Amino acid sequence: MANNSHQQLLLRSTPSSSISSKLLLLLTVLPLTLAALAFVLQWRGGITDPTTRWAPPGSQHLFPGMDPSPLSPTAHQHQSSSSSDCASLRQGLTPSFPYYHGWEFDDLSSLKPKICITTSTSAGLEQILPWMFFHKVIGVSTFFLFVEGKAASPAVSKVLESIPGVKVIYRTRELEEQQAKSRIWNETWLSSFFYKPCNYELFVKQSLNMEMAIVMARDAGMDWIIHLDTDELLHPADAREYSLRQLLLDVPGNVDMVIFPNYESSVEREDIKDPFSEISMFKRNYDHLPKDTYFGMYKDATRGNPNYFLTYGNGKSAARIQDHLRPNGAHRWHNYMKTPNEIKLEEAAVLHYTYSKFSDLTSRRDRCGCKPTKEDVKRCFMLEFDRAAFIIASTATEEEMLNWYREHIVWGDKDVKMKLLRKGVLTRIYAPMVIIQGLRESGVFSSVIASAPTAISKDKFLSSIVSSNSSRAAASESLPSRRIGRSREHQATARRVLEIESAAFYEAAVPPLSPPGMNDDRLIIEV
Repeated sequence: MANNSHQQLLLRSTPSSSISSKLLLLLTVLPLTLAALAFVLQWRGGITDPTTRWAPPGSQHLFPGMDPSPLSPTAHQHQSSSSSDCASLRQGLTPSFPYYHGWEFDDLSSLKPKICITTSTSAGLEQILPWMFFHKVIGVSTFFLFVEGKAASPAVSKVLESIPGVKVIYRTRELEEQQAKSRIWNETWLSSFFYKPCNYELFVKQSLNMEMAIVMARDAGMDWIIHLDTDELLHPADAREYSLRQLLLDVPGNVDMVIFPNYESSVEREDIKDPFSEISMFKRNYDHLPKDTYFGMYKDATRGNPNYFLTYGNGKSAARIQDHLRPNGAHRWHNYMKTPNEIKLEEAAVLHYTYSKFSDLTSRRDRCGCKPTKEDVKRCFMLEFDRAAFIIASTATEEEMLNWYREHIVWGDKDVKMKLLRKGVLTRIYAPMVIIQGLRESGVFSSVIASAPTAISKDKFLSSIVSSNSSRAAASESLPSRRIGRSREHQATARRVLEIESAAFYEAAVPPLSPPGMNDDRLIIEV
């Protein structure tokens, strides 16, 4: 009887066991079949392995960022050991471009729309080359570089002039005289920035250079122009692909200006050497945050600093090349005949790497001859944090400066950092880091330096010397734009009287502005 019961149980369990076995077999065979099919298709060319598009031909190295992870200890060690001088630019595996096989940088002129960037810089190759080639990767074909200081030295300028699509303009006496006759120098909308040193003078110089760049861009057949500093990278997150060209291609034809809100670099160590390759954390712009989050997290985000951002918060912009276009300060463009139709992007941004190195404290101090007093710095700097940083850099010891840098700039509190990351005030952005690391490791920078001519022409050499010397003039002296202005001060006075009505018509230049604060008048409108 017991045997019969046991046999019946076995019979009842057999169908269930059979189904389970078949299901297990199916789950085992199916992934293997799909993997084999994918392998065959890829081998025959039916599917392109994405990693092979992003690696140099014949390279055995993984695409930078895949392994190690940017968060891994080995990656951290690699980043912290990076050097920021030209020697680091020479390190590489092969002088091939790593992102698309066979793509040459001098072929970018055929892309549509044609995009150019203009900048005024005194930086060296260790900053300009990564900045420039990153923007080439995302679709910029032409660069108008107004150079002085280190950027105008023969060793740097000969490399810059050898790069296809790059126009180098030196700050010579001829350039100053030409700009003294320019239209915007003889108008009132920029006049409130005249006859002041340091940041105000730089602002005027940038605006004059932008006016010249518009003419150059039109002559070169450009469709869009953007003004950026060499410590800023465009982040085209709104586009269907990581491409500035694609982003601007999708802009409606009736739009004259595209505004990129800026994100500010958030430094996690005080020993950063190569900001573009070592910084992945950024503070998001007011325009890209829910207002309750922005104001709710305002105290944690500012950490006792004067404003939400250390420096400006009103972004940068791209302008469509058209008749009557003019600059409206370093952050915006305008038109003599109409109010531009503008849009503000919801995800794309300008990544501003400000005070990202401890040495930035002293370099800003050395560029300005103002007295380190609360009253005099107002004459020299537009933003509160710049004023405070200049005073501490001018009066403190090295150790005191480092402690101040850690307290006000370095994000060392992990709990606060994680809180702001969860709320979206801080965010991680790896694309620029990965692209620039890939460019460096593939030898793009070393190839450019190695292929530059060993000598430059006599005219270019003299221009670079004049430019370099003028930018190294004593800080107590006025720089070229102010010398021009002072010699024509009586004309400027008459100009203000005669054109008092036109001042009402022309919109005043947009300066660098801080984001809204807790006691800001803008809150009455926004909240």
